[in-house]
Amino acid sequence: MTEVKPVTFDRRRIPENAIESRWIAPDGWAVRRLDWAGGQSKRGSLLFVPGRGDFFEKYLETLDHWHQQGWGVTAIDWRGQALSGRLGADSVTGHVDDFALWVGDLAAFWTQWQAHRPGPHVLVAHSMGGHLALRAVAEGRIAPDALVLSAPMLGLITHGLPLAPFHWAAQLMCGTGDPRRPAWKWSEKPGQLPVDRSVLLTHDAARYADEIAWREQRPGLVMGPGSWGWLCAAITSMRGLDRREVLERIETPVFIIAASADKLVGPAAIRRAAGWLPHAELLEFGSESRHEILREVDPVRDKALAAIDDFLDRAAPAGN
Repeated sequence: MTEVKPVTFDRRRIPENAIESRWIAPDGWAVRRLDWAGGQSKRGSLLFVPGRGDFFEKYLETLDHWHQQGWGVTAIDWRGQALSGRLGADSVTGHVDDFALWVGDLAAFWTQWQAHRPGPHVLVAHSMGGHLALRAVAEGRIAPDALVLSAPMLGLITHGLPLAPFHWAAQLMCGTGDPRRPAWKWSEKPGQLPVDRSVLLTHDAARYADEIAWREQRPGLVMGPGSWGWLCAAITSMRGLDRREVLERIETPVFIIAASADKLVGPAAIRRAAGWLPHAELLEFGSESRHEILREVDPVRDKALAAIDDFLDRAAPAGN
């Protein structure tokens, strides 16, 4: 008998049943999108949005997982990132003047996307994308049936200090120079990733190498540090969202996965949000996980995906 080997997913190639295209925002800006083709969804429709400096190629393996679960899957880049153009003075520094621009893009895209996709409609968002998704829900701009947040950027690592002084410093830097200039150093060698960057993101060396391979295959995906303008806008938005009276009004079921050892976003702010949201569940990993939980080693990633699938079965059952 011939041995049947398990099918492995090629993380460095766009699947044949996934279509890359452009969505045109109301102001004419072209935003890149990815849609899994192949008939009507059996399960519902899922939209994924990535984090700062991210691109959806990094998450193809996870998007395919949800597609295999029966979801109709779509992913988009953020305006000014990946292959959706740039908002700053160069092709490397990530810049935005106000996070409201991205919230507006998400709201406009969601409205059009939801109208042409079968329900239930769920939104899955990572890091900065998680912040923007939660803010869009809090402002009543979108109303998904369920929301999943992966290591959402709800706070920064401040080592016990209040966020306000960091905000004042960012505002000062924006006022004394070009706000589009980088807010932190990227690498000793311009254009190359810092050698210790992987220790911030994932324990899985192969999955981290996938990101490098995509950057080499598609150089336009490359993005480095955020600008002072981005940092100022980020802190402004985080301080506005990190409030009990804002989050306790949200009725959407929310599932959050986070890592207590995260070195990029503040776990304390995530725990506060989970406590204030009326219908939130939190799965928190320890030192076994870094920031990119959905790109972690299999024991972590599999546990996270199983928990998300269980949550969606309960919060957004098929047929709703």
